[in-house]
Amino acid sequence: MKIGIAGAGVGGMAAAIALQKQGHDVTIFERARAFGRIGADVNLTPNAVHALDGLGVGEVLRRTAARPEYRISRTWDSGEETSRLPMSTAAEERYGAPQLTIHRADLLAALENTLVPGTIRFATPVEGAMPYGDGAAAILGDGTRFEADVLIGADGIHSAVRRALFGEDHPRFTGLVSYRAVFPRERGDGIPNLDSFTKWWGPTSDRQIVTFPLNRGSEIFVFATTAQQDWTEEGWTLPGDIGALRAAYADFHPEARALLDACETVTRSALHVREPMQHWSSGAITLLGDAAHPMVPFMAQGACMASEDAVVLARALDGATPATVAGALKLYEEARIPRTAKVQQGSLANDWLKQGTNADWVYGYDAWAAELAEAA
Repeated sequence: MKIGIAGAGVGGMAAAIALQKQGHDVTIFERARAFGRIGADVNLTPNAVHALDGLGVGEVLRRTAARPEYRISRTWDSGEETSRLPMSTAAEERYGAPQLTIHRADLLAALENTLVPGTIRFATPVEGAMPYGDGAAAILGDGTRFEADVLIGADGIHSAVRRALFGEDHPRFTGLVSYRAVFPRERGDGIPNLDSFTKWWGPTSDRQIVTFPLNRGSEIFVFATTAQQDWTEEGWTLPGDIGALRAAYADFHPEARALLDACETVTRSALHVREPMQHWSSGAITLLGDAAHPMVPFMAQGACMASEDAVVLARALDGATPATVAGALKLYEEARIPRTAKVQQGSLANDWLKQGTNADWVYGYDAWAAELAEAA
């Protein structure tokens, strides 16, 4: 079939790879003019790595990614460990894949290089969508239409495809601002657990520090949050005030404060959410990733859920024809909505793995084998 995808993020490109392997003719429309080395981190937990391994990109990812040794929870003031989950080889043995922490640009490059050349049309935003005959049409930024048998909205939290299907809505500001930074490993000399994913849980849920290795351990990524009453700015890599961030964490354990002391600059962005949806599809049009289920990053599952979506969507469309697309998309959303809604809600609650090691329901999911029940 002829398939259009709005958005060349992780989910959009992963879906395109899976669909091209089935023989479909896929075009991705991307607003950006090119991929840049912006952003820093993507935490790919075993469920996502297993999905991406099946697309044939896992070997490339492992060349630049780090493999955290443990997933650790620590208490903000005493430093007490409340949870330690073995990862790396232990995760590979238990879940079939390790956890990989990687620079976003490296992940996007690996996906792009796996696509059929010319799949992505850069500087070509999708501004709307509509049914067209037995299929769908994407309304492009220049006013032209792209007609397809299937249209997939993988265009993020402000999805134009979502708006076309379900009307105007606005994500809710959580009252939290996130800060991200990367520092060379040598600046962290003396700080323990730099080779692990470590979360420092604050006295309230609006303060936390998360850290893990990047680039085979040569760099360390740091994520933190603070409370803020409102947010009116646009952008997710706005410059932040490192001094103010350190001051907000002045009462944390010395080892937590040392992480912020090692950071020279920091970017900031607001955290927004939407409530889980009951449906993602209409006719031959569906949603994927943040367009369908935006979530705060406290379970580190945004890119992971998009990767799972991509695999399950391709499986649902395998063997479909224009006449059976609508039914196939119902299979996809019925397989995915309960899981992604649970992760959305768990991320917002921000208590997963604070204590205990119940990671199996997240990390043990196999997108290649998840049941696709008959649509009602």
